[in-house]
Order: sequence, then C-alpha cells, then structure tokens
Amino acid sequence: MAVVRLSGRDLGGVLAGLLGRVPEPRQAIYTSFLSADGDAIDQGIALYFPAPRSYTGQDTLELQCHGNPLIADHLLRRAMELGARLANPGEFTQRAFLNGKLDLAQAEAVADLINATTDLALRSARHSLEGVFSQQVDGLARALIQLRVQIEAALDFSDEDIDYLEAAALARHIEANLHALDTLLAQTRQGVILREGYTVVLAGRPNSGKSSLLNALSGRDSAIVTDVPGTTRDVLREPIQIDGMPLHIIDTAGLRRTDDPVEQEGVRRARSHMAKANRILHIVDASHETAADASALDLPPDIPITRIHNKVDLTRSPPGIRSEGDVVHIHLSAKTGAGIDALKQHLKQAASFQAEGEGLFIARRRHLDALTRCRDHLADAVALTAADGPELIAEQLRLAHDALGEITGTVSADDLLGHIFSTFCVGK
Repeated sequence: MAVVRLSGRDLGGVLAGLLGRVPEPRQAIYTSFLSADGDAIDQGIALYFPAPRSYTGQDTLELQCHGNPLIADHLLRRAMELGARLANPGEFTQRAFLNGKLDLAQAEAVADLINATTDLALRSARHSLEGVFSQQVDGLARALIQLRVQIEAALDFSDEDIDYLEAAALARHIEANLHALDTLLAQTRQGVILREGYTVVLAGRPNSGKSSLLNALSGRDSAIVTDVPGTTRDVLREPIQIDGMPLHIIDTAGLRRTDDPVEQEGVRRARSHMAKANRILHIVDASHETAADASALDLPPDIPITRIHNKVDLTRSPPGIRSEGDVVHIHLSAKTGAGIDALKQHLKQAASFQAEGEGLFIARRRHLDALTRCRDHLADAVALTAADGPELIAEQLRLAHDALGEITGTVSADDLLGHIFSTFCVGK
C-alpha cells in the first residue's frame, strides 16, 4: 500500500478532480481516483479532514492506493495538474506548528519518534509529542510571568499604591524557580542522551585490550582481536544500549609514536574523536602496567576519564571499582567478562541516566542550551536582589522568559524554524 497525502487552504478543486465529489469528513470511503479524462488511475481508500480538524490545521486529503510506485506517481502528477505541489521536508508538521496544532517542542518530537533507536527513546518521544516536556516549560514560564508582572507593575506605576516585593522575598521566589529549573535541566540532559546517545571512546596504548572490550560491551565480535600491537588502524563504531540508554562505543588506534603513516593517521583520528566524546575509557594492561601506562597519554583535559585496568584474569587482582580523586578506576577482564557489569553501571551513573520515571521525555541540545541560558539569567536576577535594582532584575527575568519561549516556539526566528523542519523526512 502507498499513501498520498495532500494539505492546503482549499482542496475543493483537487477533491472534484481526483474523486469527482467531496467525501463526508473523517469517513473512509472506497472510491476510484480519477485521471484528467475521467478514467480510474486506481481504486482505494480516501479520507477527507476539513480544516481546522486535521493534522496540519488545513484541509487534508489522504489517498490509500496500491503499493506500485507507478500508481503513486500517477496520483502525484494528477494532484499537481490540479494545482498541488510536492511538499518540502517536514512541511506538514511545520504547518501544524504554524496553525497552532503543535508547539515547537512537540513538532520536533514527531521526527524524534520516527528516528528513535531504543524502546525507551520511543516512549520518551511519545511523551514529548503528548506535551509532557512543553507543559513543564510552560509551567515555569507562567511562574516567571507572575514575577515579571509584580516587578514591572511596580516600576511602571510607581506613584500608585502597588506593593513591590522586598528583596528577600523576591530572591526566595526566584530561587524557587531556579530549583524547579534545575530539576527540568536534569531531565532534559537525560532526554538529550536518549535522542543522541552517550559517546564513549576507548583509548590506550596498543594491545591494551580496547578491541576486546568493545566486543565484550557489544556482545559480539565487532573488532578484530590479535596479539599483534596496532591491529586497529581506523575508528570502529558500535551502537549498544544499557537498560534503554543508547551508547556509541568508539574503538580507536593505539596511542603511540610511530613512523607508519597509516598508523599516524589512525592516532590522529583517535584524538579527534576523544575531543568530542562524552567520556573516555583509558584502558591499560593490568598484567604489564607501567607508570607510562597510568599516565594520561595527552588525553583531553576537559573530557571525563575512567581508567580501565584490563586483563585482571592474568593477575591476582579481583575485578572491582574504586575512585582516586576525579578518576574512577575499574578492574576487569574483557576476555572473561569479569567486571563488565560494573562498567555498564558506572557508565549509566556517569551519564546520570535513569531508565524509570513517568516524566521521561526526549530533548535536543537547543532545548538544553535555552534552559541553561534561562538558568544563568535567573541566577543573575538573584544576585541583583541584593543590590536593589528592580529594573535590572526585570530585564534578567525577561531574558529568562524569552529563553523558555524558544523551546516551545512562542519566541522563534525564521532561520531556526527552517533549520528544524529541514531535518524532517518528506511527507511529515
């Protein structure tokens, strides 16, 4: 079966030309789809949704025909003869947003629902489409509006008998919103991981067991494993999931000085991926560990590192996990699997990932950026309460409110909308 969907302000001419009549709204009918000379292109199901009770908020016609691409092509060409044009990627959902059927976060969730790679991501995208994320953002926005109204009314009508919140009370109100925002930020970070995945790069000297660890985490022989140092020359990616959390595990070339131009390129690519990782697993051979192995090997200083002491099956060290300062040490054996479960739990904790909860939703980096800017403005507003600067506080609250508006689309720019909907597939 193929589906041809049309939407616009007035589909009267298309309905007359394709169906010969206007069908009853929201009732499936079995009918012929007509060519220009009145012959049947095909027979199938037609569904008509007049505005505003449709997905886009405009008149919408859906034709379900046989799955032969030639039939669908004939229907498209006939629709264009009657004045239609091919839709742009994401145009149906963009029209739904512009006509108030969805807010911007819900519209983005449509694409995320289609592209979800885990059951948890699928469920979370559905929650976002249902408005779970938007409702929390809107609730915070309403609280900020109440504060802005009180402050700006006192500023605009200073001669009237309007009470201005005293500094301590104002700070408490803003801090309460900050606390709610911190909770939402934590949920949003998890939503971003559900959408994008958590990227972990395996790094270390040659023959430390990086490829063996990749195979142990993925549960299959994804990488070639030999006793010859430098077997891995290129980057190898393996998508996995841990309790619904999507991970991108990246195996890289062993880090060492070499005159081999191919291996040099492998090391360069390894360092490039490390710089963009969420976390680096620095793997050392526990059976031949040296001071050089324990060093950071010029690893990026701003990326969190977990040190993996591999091959404990060749030593007397038991598998386990311990912390030294900011670095977590995990003793394991990629060969036997001892300690692998501890590593998986550590990665979940490092990502602050929780698989349970009714309020899970999917999110994007632009949402996280907007919430972070909102938080910065609220923190500035709290600091200004000590200086008794109501005009400056009002401005910080306005900026915080505008940042929230970017998420749901109450504040947006045309270039932002164009970028968002251009990432959708055609027909959505």
